[in-house]
Amino acid sequence: MAQRRLRSILRSGICCQNTTACGCCESIIAAEGANVSICARKNEEVAATVAALTAKGIKAFGQPLDVADGPALKAWIEATASEFGGLDALVCNVSALAVGDTAETWEKSFQTDMMHSVNAVAAAVPFLEKSDSASIVLISSVSGFEVDFAAGSYGAIKAALIHYAKGLSRQLVGKGIRVNCVSPGNTYFDGGIWQNIEKNVPDLFKSTLGVNPTGRFGTAEEVAHGVVFISSPMASRISGTNLVIDGALTVAV
Repeated sequence: MAQRRLRSILRSGICCQNTTACGCCESIIAAEGANVSICARKNEEVAATVAALTAKGIKAFGQPLDVADGPALKAWIEATASEFGGLDALVCNVSALAVGDTAETWEKSFQTDMMHSVNAVAAAVPFLEKSDSASIVLISSVSGFEVDFAAGSYGAIKAALIHYAKGLSRQLVGKGIRVNCVSPGNTYFDGGIWQNIEKNVPDLFKSTLGVNPTGRFGTAEEVAHGVVFISSPMASRISGTNLVIDGALTVAV
């Protein structure tokens, strides 16, 4: 029997305006023949990514926006559905990376990490429920289920995303929509948080690298492969799970 293919995928953001890591995910999706829609704050990054995806022979769409702007996020999702004639998958991956325990870091984490996911899901569900292979993936973090240096606003909101995804998996199962989380461990890429830590807080970088059993950080490609798989019809029986991609870093059962 022929495997159903993912026809269109919607990504709410490009890793906090950094296309280096997230372009991996879009490229892998494009290799599967799916259409891809993206958004990010910087118009030039959106345009470059859309052009690169189009060159791979798939239909790509994108708009510049701040995902914390709920109406703009909703308008982009509606425009994507119109452009593609429907939606099959949503991936919410934007983070403010607001590590700390101040009113400011809590507000940034809530509005960006949490509410962009809530608003994106609300806008996408009317289109996803018409798909025969609908999927939602929320990007959390290992900091969401184990206490580490990011305890505080970042870790707590990432934990909330895991709970939110689990609840959605039960609430949306009747509509034929699967919902899962993906929790990456320490992931290194150009322009990413761990490259910044390597340059500015070398002791933290060294100690964190030392506790990774594989002796290295993960790559964006390794996380992207997991996201694409769990979004695809090949994962049709997987819903309500939290896929941890951390190279055996965490010890929680």
